[in-house]
Amino acid sequence: MNLVEKTVAAVQMDMGGFPIHQALPAGGLDHIDPFLLLHHGKIDVKAGSAALHSGVGPHPHRGFSAVSILVGGEVHHRDSLGNSSVVGAGGVQWVQSGRGIVHSERPSEELAVKGGSMELIQLWINTPASQKMAPAAYFAVKANEIKKVSLAEDAEMHLISGEYAGESGNIPPQSPLLLSRIRAGKGASFSLSLNNSFSTALYLISGSARLKGHGMLEAKHLYALREGIDAIELADIENLDLLLMSGKALDEPLATYGPFVMNNQTQIMEAMRDYQMGKMGVLIEE
Repeated sequence: MNLVEKTVAAVQMDMGGFPIHQALPAGGLDHIDPFLLLHHGKIDVKAGSAALHSGVGPHPHRGFSAVSILVGGEVHHRDSLGNSSVVGAGGVQWVQSGRGIVHSERPSEELAVKGGSMELIQLWINTPASQKMAPAAYFAVKANEIKKVSLAEDAEMHLISGEYAGESGNIPPQSPLLLSRIRAGKGASFSLSLNNSFSTALYLISGSARLKGHGMLEAKHLYALREGIDAIELADIENLDLLLMSGKALDEPLATYGPFVMNNQTQIMEAMRDYQMGKMGVLIEE
């Protein structure tokens, strides 16, 4: 039996002037509860450009976590809570939007001066109904702060959130999940233990590998695994950079509109009103 329930090729699209690959929702797959959206983007930054006029300007969120996983370059996060931090390649920025936050994602001043690119994965993770109106929070974890778990020779898990092999990620999840980035060199092979009650998907950022019970994995493809799987094996690896998303399904009603993820349309209308009234805060970039 094939371990993969659904394979989705990320769709290239324009997101407000930025070219991205969207792997979720795509290919008839709306979401993988609790994971709602996966964008893989690479934004070119022209040398000598103004950082405050590049990237993504102030915008609101409510009801979910927006997670930015830095593949390359640097991103400067600012928000209406007063946070301002720069995270580079290998690091993670995690916004638990709760009842509301306004934030921006710009290139760092250094990147804007010298030029280059920002490459990142942005993942949206649904927040349980009981916590959607909790205060917002922001977590920044640099590459050297990410917990590392050895999987085999020249293969390791970069543990972002959740638990694996007795280690815990630095960012506390709002529902049971395991989110990690897996890096492995040429010729490596290893197995991964999974919680068989979780929904699990793999997104191949770059490189290649063979998934036992399926076949070769392709870059910029998402693989939703069948239910009840408690382990997978990867081999024939070439410079693997893989995102592992595994979480307990919330099984709650879902209502979405742009940057708001709630449980019904009344809550969506309330979110729009609260943002317009400034209840999610104000971000003045400097």
